[in-house]
Amino acid sequence: MTPPVFAHGSLRLYLLALLDEQPRHGYELIQALSDRFGGTYSPSAGTIYPRLSKLEEEGLVTKSADGRKTVYEITDAGRAELEARRHELDAIEDEVTDSVRRLADGVRAEVDEAMRSLRAELASAAREAKRAAKSATTATMNLSSESNRALHEAELAINEFRQQLRTDLRTHAHRGRVSPESVTLLKARLAQVRADVLATLAER
Repeated sequence: MTPPVFAHGSLRLYLLALLDEQPRHGYELIQALSDRFGGTYSPSAGTIYPRLSKLEEEGLVTKSADGRKTVYEITDAGRAELEARRHELDAIEDEVTDSVRRLADGVRAEVDEAMRSLRAELASAAREAKRAAKSATTATMNLSSESNRALHEAELAINEFRQQLRTDLRTHAHRGRVSPESVTLLKARLAQVRADVLATLAER
């Protein structure tokens, strides 16, 4: 499990510091934290909003509607707590920077390993495509010239699609973006493409 970037109670203080600069929406607070740490730390809404609710319960921030968004603003009580703990902010920033650096190093190592694996997969796919193309050429020598060229082009297109999609899926998988819904959609679309192609073959 990845350790928390902020120690217990530190994120609360940092949110007060950001709201002391100006009132912000929840998303703006997330963006401000991401910008503050060079994009290496971007908290989720599930991390930020419960803490904002807690600060509101304690009277340290207030919220108001701005269209569909909610704006959070520090109160006098919030400023008083912030001033009382102002000396802790520099230490928190140093602590978070170190924590983020460790996380970034871990992510970098994972990406490097993923890239090595991906290069090996691509090399293997290229060899497989070359063998498949050679085999297809040999197997279709007795077909008519037009049919032979069409089959060859179709197999090259299938292999190219396979390589490209595998690369895309692996890239997004390392970002946590490949979902079961994506796989279901892929299967459905591939089945439909196959059915459409078979229909055109049956017409000839």
